[in-house]
Amino acid sequence: MVGLFTGKAVLVINNGQPKTLSVGQISEGVKLISANSQSAVLEIEGKRRELTMGQGVAVGGSANAHASVTLYANSAGHHLAEGQFNGVPLKFIVDTGATSIAMNNADARKAGIDYRKGEQVQVHTASGNVAAYRVVINTLKIGAVVLHQVEGVVLEGNSPAVVLLGMSALNRLEMKREGIALTLIRKY
Repeated sequence: MVGLFTGKAVLVINNGQPKTLSVGQISEGVKLISANSQSAVLEIEGKRRELTMGQGVAVGGSANAHASVTLYANSAGHHLAEGQFNGVPLKFIVDTGATSIAMNNADARKAGIDYRKGEQVQVHTASGNVAAYRVVINTLKIGAVVLHQVEGVVLEGNSPAVVLLGMSALNRLEMKREGIALTLIRKY
């Protein structure tokens, strides 16, 4: 999703050129159901998805060694994604400044991660040093990219508000940036 207007949306489909769709139009199997300046509802492969600026969705594909997903920067320049930990949907933000994947305790519980069994550590955040628990995430999935046994940390409280996709995952991916598009490709 690279542009939103009342009744129209600008989409990049299958890494192609941006296309403007009006409500009811279909392009490459993607139908625009509704749109306003905040979000759009798309029908993709028979499923409806609501997306905001910069969000993307990957469908189909396989979890092979070179699986990839392309994310588009939002108006603030952040690359956001919908992904999963252990099959549970969560929102992610790509954060190359984070050493590890970082999440709040509510997201960890939602994903079935018993973080209190992890090693307690101190982590450096923008707010200073805070207590956290080192954990291993069994399965991380973003689009067609699937990673197993990825290190993460869980912070008590509401911060971070979305999961930080840090270097413990990003080091296992090749990152290619072209304009507002960031493609993550599984290395192995």
